[in-house]
Amino acid sequence: MSVETETAGEILFASADGLATVLLNRPRALNALSLNKVRQLDPMLRQWAADDSVHCVVVEGAGDKAFCAGGDIRALWDANRTGDLETLRTFFAEEYRLNRLIRTYPKPYVALMDGITMGGGVGISIHGSHRVATERTLFAMPETGIGMIPDVGGTYFLPRLPGHVGLFLGLTGARLKAADAYAIGIATHVIPSERRDEVVAALREAEREELTPDQLQTAVTCILEMFHEDPGTGALERHQDDIEHLFNRASVEEIMEALLSDGRPWAQEQAKILASKSPFALKVTFRQLQLGAQLEFDRCMQVEWRVSQRLAAGPDFAEGVRAVIVDKDNAPRWSAASLAEVDNAVVDALFAPLPGGDLELS
Repeated sequence: MSVETETAGEILFASADGLATVLLNRPRALNALSLNKVRQLDPMLRQWAADDSVHCVVVEGAGDKAFCAGGDIRALWDANRTGDLETLRTFFAEEYRLNRLIRTYPKPYVALMDGITMGGGVGISIHGSHRVATERTLFAMPETGIGMIPDVGGTYFLPRLPGHVGLFLGLTGARLKAADAYAIGIATHVIPSERRDEVVAALREAEREELTPDQLQTAVTCILEMFHEDPGTGALERHQDDIEHLFNRASVEEIMEALLSDGRPWAQEQAKILASKSPFALKVTFRQLQLGAQLEFDRCMQVEWRVSQRLAAGPDFAEGVRAVIVDKDNAPRWSAASLAEVDNAVVDALFAPLPGGDLELS
């Protein structure tokens, strides 16, 4: 799809010949997911779900850098600093409802993850039926670096990735290219970025009359397979045995100890990365993913609702965003200087029900 100007609107919708399209249209902001975008996308998806003339939805980002680089973190940081808890509540509530809507969507939902796909961008892609990577895809859940957890459904999908790779991604915020995203099931297909428009055209031209919902899903899969190209072996895939050996531990402390004790450069690099993250967020994330492995999707979203409300209003989120996004000095002063200083009782308390109750997801 051609690049649109940002003055045309930050999210654009179209529907023709059975295909509905969404264009995230803030290329200079890497198509960040604002509350305004969520409030437009959610009702439009619901409208298309009920429209018999729409057989498939395609979501993509404007420009050649990003599908969607995350949520509007700066707005959440401003709310944190001013104590605007209502903004925090509203953003996460509406974003999480959108994530669930995509996961339960009754029609093929194709996310063209061409470029940076992180945080909130993961939430509007990973839950779709079809997730297409390109050679420009850069996938990550980097939240522990800003004092948060990998949310938008990370509680559910990360523990269900092969082995302990989900824990590795959630703790380190490691960035994956197309080969690794495809190898572990984050992406269902890989196409060259230059063929994006061809893929959309093929989906629009596909025969769809008299097809059942399952047949529609299969038809979309077949079309995408026509364009799919083997991305080869990625860097992460080459370290899967290392991840299983070093991250299959009973605590973050044990993971760090294993990394530091391993003399190989890759392990030392991972230890250095973990040392740069919020110790508090690391321990919360470990607990989050332990729980998520045992819970169904809706319960996972309730876990995220409880934890995100507390963390987003807390000091590590404020400091992490300041260091990484606002001042960009990359020198955060976390609430706990080390894993040993984190109070496990405080971690556990984050998962207790909120005074206002759990989130109504539907």
